[in-house]
Amino acid sequence: MPPRDNGHEHSEPVIRDNRKIDPETGQARVSSDGKPEQPAEAPAEPGGAAPAGAGATGEEGELQAQLAERTADLQRLQAEYTNYRRRVERDRVAVREQAVAGALTELLPVLDDIGRARDHGELTGGFAKVAESLEAALTKLGLSPFGQKGEPFDPTVHEALMHSYSPDVTEPTAVEVLQSGYRMGDRVLRPARVAVAEPEDAPPASADDDN
Repeated sequence: MPPRDNGHEHSEPVIRDNRKIDPETGQARVSSDGKPEQPAEAPAEPGGAAPAGAGATGEEGELQAQLAERTADLQRLQAEYTNYRRRVERDRVAVREQAVAGALTELLPVLDDIGRARDHGELTGGFAKVAESLEAALTKLGLSPFGQKGEPFDPTVHEALMHSYSPDVTEPTAVEVLQSGYRMGDRVLRPARVAVAEPEDAPPASADDDN
């Protein structure tokens, strides 16, 4: 029995191809007015989110800020480490100099004995060679004697054990060196002990000179 016709015609569904690109040719389709159809803009994200490019730019700026902060931290650490190494090296040098100065100071009486023996002609034979070797070794460590007869008196390097007046000097002068001084570099280990002479005072003016 044929189907009943209720007055409505059966029609096939209509399928419209809204693609902007022809899948067969790969070219943009032309609209009815002859202009290439433009792809529809992507809808804005909910909440007014910024485009992908803007987000990438903000993230790049944050990374650059973090990089600058880390670089500043590294530079600060490097400067602190450099200062630490300088302090350690300075302290090491100071400790070494202090230790050497202490050892040299303990040997000064031995050098005094050697000097007296030399002055009396007793520094001979093997003892003379030992004394010379000792003096050479101490010189390598930076020890040097000072104090000469006739040099101006300097209270920073001289210790006056005797005092007198002399018409032969025009200023306070070390006229005798009683014991040599020693220094290590710029450090005075022992001042030179000397006899000091000062110029004689001018005679007071007499009453006849006023007349």
